[in-house]
Amino acid sequence: MKKIVIEGGHPLSGNVPISGAKNSVVALIPAAILTEEKVEISNVPKLSDTKNLESIINLLGGEIDFDKSRFTVDGKNIKSIPIPIEYSSKLRASYYFMGALLGRFKHVEMHFPGGCNIGKRPIDLHLKGFKLLGASIIKEDDKYIIDAKKLKGTNIYLDFPSVGATINILLAAVLAEGVTILDNVAKEPEIENIIDLLNNMGAKIKGAGTSTLTIKGVKRLHKAKIAVIADRIEAGTYIMMGALAGKDLTIENIIPKHLEALLSKLDAMRVNYELSKDKITINKSEKLVPVNVITSVYPGFPTDLAQPMTVLMTQAGGNSKFKETIYENRMGQIPELIKMGAKVEYTNTTAKFKAPNKLKGKEVTASDLRAGAALIIAGLIASGTTKISNIDHILRGYEDIAEKLTKVGADIKIIDE
Repeated sequence: MKKIVIEGGHPLSGNVPISGAKNSVVALIPAAILTEEKVEISNVPKLSDTKNLESIINLLGGEIDFDKSRFTVDGKNIKSIPIPIEYSSKLRASYYFMGALLGRFKHVEMHFPGGCNIGKRPIDLHLKGFKLLGASIIKEDDKYIIDAKKLKGTNIYLDFPSVGATINILLAAVLAEGVTILDNVAKEPEIENIIDLLNNMGAKIKGAGTSTLTIKGVKRLHKAKIAVIADRIEAGTYIMMGALAGKDLTIENIIPKHLEALLSKLDAMRVNYELSKDKITINKSEKLVPVNVITSVYPGFPTDLAQPMTVLMTQAGGNSKFKETIYENRMGQIPELIKMGAKVEYTNTTAKFKAPNKLKGKEVTASDLRAGAALIIAGLIASGTTKISNIDHILRGYEDIAEKLTKVGADIKIIDE
């Protein structure tokens, strides 16, 4: 079993380059199979999620040529065959093949997707959109059979601005007949990245970055190129590491606009940083001020940064409060932080911190991706040795995290035990 071992207390100094966004690339790759022609995706991070998506592409008959950080997806020979559970369960984003295969072939069979256990995460909004476009859906245990003689544009209102539903319905609608009006959509930057690719492929989508998308269906899509945007969640994670352990730590290749909600909270906590066009230099900040954080859809405070943020709260003088509003199980890191010395009162969706707390290295377990990131931050500032198990979750979302941290002075390694 692989584990991450961290010897805490080492300052972080130097430059950390931010990789392409996980939450973009996991949708860009399925989107690429909407055409028979080749689609080139650059700035692709090396993650277990991208490898699992490549496996699904190969299963369907497609090919991916991987050169350094560039994926070329060739969907010429792809067929809509059933995607079994051993493929779909490896990552949540496997559900984007529902929209892509339905859009191109008007038929898809696959099992319910996997991913982190952070709540119920239903796909009812995705299915609602498919039905309104003209698809029929049969559910057999955890398997979905989605079929349509044709897809026809319509008006679709999302009861909640779900990122997954927004993207999945887009993938199905771009090749539908007529016009689809998709209202109350999510506005995350990753969605704009997906829309850019689809429009580069010949789709006709207007309204990117707003609450309403207008999709005029086209008969076919063609070859295209796209670059994956910088990962705002990875950037935010390293920024928080710098706030607690930085010594002129520079985070490179960031998009400041995508980090405004986080930076606003760091300002309130009196974190010491300097921001420029595409990088931020940050130092360990003494006497952090307590802060209240409530997660929300973009441009609010991102749920994916909530768990790392709780580590900062353990170091802020006074009482900080945290509330999660997106998922009902985002507290997997809290029991582990308590083991390390944090003083926290919590429920499934709220936490109150009595801080600052001195953290001590312990053996802890990553319950999910972002909980794992929080435990790495905690390990970097704890006294002694922290050993994190169940690290496959972490490797799903952070490219070369041990290597990047080692280069800036951390004592961190991945071992087999």
